[in-house]
Amino acid sequence: MKVVTWVAAVLVAVVAVVLVGTQLREVSTAATAPPVTTPPPADPGDPLRVTIPAIGVDAALVPVGLKPDGAVQTPDFGLAAWYSPGPRPGEAGPSVVLAHVDSAANGPDVFFRLNELAAGDEVVVHYRTSAVTFVVTGKEQTAKTALPTEKIWNGASAPVLRLITCGGGFDRAARSYLDNVIVYADQLG
Repeated sequence: MKVVTWVAAVLVAVVAVVLVGTQLREVSTAATAPPVTTPPPADPGDPLRVTIPAIGVDAALVPVGLKPDGAVQTPDFGLAAWYSPGPRPGEAGPSVVLAHVDSAANGPDVFFRLNELAAGDEVVVHYRTSAVTFVVTGKEQTAKTALPTEKIWNGASAPVLRLITCGGGFDRAARSYLDNVIVYADQLG
C-alpha cells in the first residue's frame, strides 16, 4: 500500500507541476503579448492628382462616369479623370485614368506625350494624405472601333492602372482621332 500511495503522490505532484506551469506560461504570455488588432483600412477619399515624371505630367484628377449614350465622359482641357464607377487607383482591380492628347483651340493637353512612356516608367496617383505608385508594363495603340475592353477590364484582382488617350491619325471631318493609346501599369510593391 505504501508503494501505491507513494506512486500516487508523485503522479499528483507531477500533474500539479505541469498544470501550474502551463497556467503560469499562459498568464505570463497573455500579460506580455500586445493585443492583436487590425484596424480597418483608412478611406483615402478620391484621388486628387496624377504625376508622370518621365513625360512631365502633373495634373488634377476629377471623377467621371458614363454619358447617356454609354460612352465614358472625358475631362475638361488641362485635367485628367479617373473612371469613378470602377476601383480607385490602388484598390483591387483595374483603375482607369484618361485625359485628352490635345485640342485645336488649346494645343497639347495632359496626355500629349503618353505614347512616349516605356516599361519601367512610374505613374503616381496622389490622395489627400497618401500616394500610390504604379510601374508601366506595356502600351498599345488600337483603333477606337477595336478598343481592347477585355484587356483593359481584365478582371485583375491586383491593383492595376490603365491610362488612356487618343492617338493615331486625325479625322478632320469628325474632329476626332482614329485610335486610342493605352498604357498598362502595375502597382509598385
